[in-house]
Amino acid sequence: MSRRTGRSRSPRPAAPVHHPECPCGLAETYEMCCGRFLRGETAAPTAEALMRSRYTAFVRRDEGYLLRTWHPRTRPARLGLDAGTRWTGLEILDTTEGSAFHSTGTVTFRASYRGGALHERSRFERVDGAWVYVDGEFFD
Repeated sequence: MSRRTGRSRSPRPAAPVHHPECPCGLAETYEMCCGRFLRGETAAPTAEALMRSRYTAFVRRDEGYLLRTWHPRTRPARLGLDAGTRWTGLEILDTTEGSAFHSTGTVTFRASYRGGALHERSRFERVDGAWVYVDGEFFD
């Protein structure tokens, strides 16, 4: 019988699987966070969750989701999303109402992109039980 000499090698641990965080800034994967809303598996439960998912839709240039989650009263016929805009981060600054117990709510946020930022207070309402974006007030 031959005898082994030298160091025994233990198997290398598998490289961790990288699951990128959601573009909305929460420490969840896209699949578990905004992805389920964009795929239509469930509706966003709060105005803030809808705001975050809409930001993610802008990052992913998902015009269909943006239009579906826009109030019918204020929704445009189509969007002209700029393919050159590179969104780099979302910061939620304030929320009022917008929970499961409300029919309206606002979310004030700053969405950064290469070269600038968009600062807005968005208004949301429930339509047939689902949160939708109504309109926004922009700040300098």
